[in-house]
Amino acid sequence: MQKNKKSMDLSIIVLNYNGQFWLKKLLPTLKENYMDKSKYNVELIVVDNDSTDDSVKLMRKDFTWATTIESGHNGGFAFGNNVAIKGNEARYVMLLNSDTEFLTDGQSNLDQIIEYMDQNKEVAMASPRVELSDGSLDPASHRGEPTPWASFTYFAKLESLFPKVKLFSEYHQSYKDLSIVHEVDACTGAAMIVRNSAIKKVGMLDEAFFMYAEDLDWCKRFRDAGYKIVFYPKIKIIHHKYKSGIKSSNKKTSSITQQYFYKTMLQYYDKHYKDKYPKFLRGIVKYFILIKTDGR
Repeated sequence: MQKNKKSMDLSIIVLNYNGQFWLKKLLPTLKENYMDKSKYNVELIVVDNDSTDDSVKLMRKDFTWATTIESGHNGGFAFGNNVAIKGNEARYVMLLNSDTEFLTDGQSNLDQIIEYMDQNKEVAMASPRVELSDGSLDPASHRGEPTPWASFTYFAKLESLFPKVKLFSEYHQSYKDLSIVHEVDACTGAAMIVRNSAIKKVGMLDEAFFMYAEDLDWCKRFRDAGYKIVFYPKIKIIHHKYKSGIKSSNKKTSSITQQYFYKTMLQYYDKHYKDKYPKFLRGIVKYFILIKTDGR
């Protein structure tokens, strides 16, 4: 099928910060296993958040087929992605982590998801099955709304004890059939396809979140606006999660990242739940977050 040169169907956005190691691994698989075979007009935009590892030099030397944008400073995940989302006129945009990989034999053919969303206008966001390196599901790609109860059952290990009981497993909605297409509350910013017309109604990512929870926040805002979020397991992408330490991390960096995660969850609670529950509950939430942050 001949591609229409007048309009862009999918704009894939990869945010980079000192991720040269991962860009070298991702981009060839993205191009060879999907972009070169897609029947749609697909572009890649790499936004660099002021890296110091010559990532921009790499992009402009070895990956000239992609558009490289320098954001000017490391303003965080939401800030960097918004640089490419603002003014973007593609029908769909996709947020994609640099530490992902596209599979051969059509396993990562995003055309299927585009076709599904074209037929289901109420769906504003869709996630492929994001798998970890060992083939297991990345649970962040299949999440429920982290209400105080859902969060408690997760951190209290009730979800792991009763993964098929809805009352105790809303945090990752593990009671649902992972083999079929279905609605979820949230997916991961590591690999999410978003309807651009819906973005223009709901707004871009909230830059108050520097790292983590901005995808949860975005998903909630889409749901609150009446849109649906879908898990599409027929298409797979590998996420080399927890392996960023290969080139750019260490134990100290890992600890700081973990602290960011838990503190951001309190920020998320404050934005969406603080005024809906008694004040003492926030203190309890903060206490459990501090326990996790301190590693106790």
